[in-house]
Amino acid sequence: MAIRMAQYGTGHGHAAGKLQSMLTHPDVECVGVFEPDETRRAASARAGGPYEGIRWFDRVEDMLGDPGIAAIASEGRNDESLAQTEEIVRAGKHAWYDKPAGDDWPAWQRVVALAEQASLQVQMGYMFRYHDGFCKIADWARSGTLGRVFAIRAHMSTNVPTSSREVISVHRGGIFYDLAGHMLDQVVWILGRPSRVTAFLRNETGEVPAFTDNGLGVFEYERAMATVDIAAMEPAPPARRFEVYGTEGSAILMEPFEPGTEIRLVLAEDRDGRSAGESRVAVDGRSRQALYDLELASFLKTISGEQPPDRPLSHELLVQETLIRATRGLS
Repeated sequence: MAIRMAQYGTGHGHAAGKLQSMLTHPDVECVGVFEPDETRRAASARAGGPYEGIRWFDRVEDMLGDPGIAAIASEGRNDESLAQTEEIVRAGKHAWYDKPAGDDWPAWQRVVALAEQASLQVQMGYMFRYHDGFCKIADWARSGTLGRVFAIRAHMSTNVPTSSREVISVHRGGIFYDLAGHMLDQVVWILGRPSRVTAFLRNETGEVPAFTDNGLGVFEYERAMATVDIAAMEPAPPARRFEVYGTEGSAILMEPFEPGTEIRLVLAEDRDGRSAGESRVAVDGRSRQALYDLELASFLKTISGEQPPDRPLSHELLVQETLIRATRGLS
């Protein structure tokens, strides 16, 4: 029997892709979309694609109050989505929630607590969890194949137009707030909670003065350090690189890591069937849409009881706490 799902909001950059995943998954019946902003709703309807022919709920109550809807994709704009996700959870629905989890740390803690009390799943939309290259590197780092990890470097810049910079500027941290969670999702999965966080949030272009267009986060651990840098004006295609260094080896997901084709792996000695020295490990490069599809497949297996979540809610909390420590100075 298909799981009935809906979508709340269309303002997130991943919204159309997530809707496409729901529409094409054989075990999902996507029953419609609610967009509270009439102008944005009209623009989405005109855009066609997955929105062509979709049912639009006239009232949020029609969606949240439908007992047959088991889960809702939270795809509002980043300044809307945390409150909308709380509505979803309070309505007793599982939430497939696109990143990041808002600026209000106490509110995010409240949403997670409500979900835990109601045995509901909230899965964040960090799609690189399902990227073959990131999965391989995380497995090597967490299993000890690379020895003791002492450094991680992540670069995930982009190029965004002025109109997008103005929208994102409502969030302290700007482009760093918008994208760094993808890399922090990997960093804290490997290293855990940093003991100290320092961020450099700068505006280099002056194009939108309130917008951080060049950000660097330094995440310190007792015996390791991670750096994440994100800029908004790197010429396309951006390089995008992820590097993990340990005492017994290193792994670099070569640029650009979307879709990703290989990892440069170095081992100090033969280990796990791999020879010492440098080798190139092939990566199953997948499209962004394919990663969304894998996200959804995992979410569905979790809410149907077939598997535990790929990341516990405690991890979802930690990623957002680390991001807020960097962008808002949360102690």
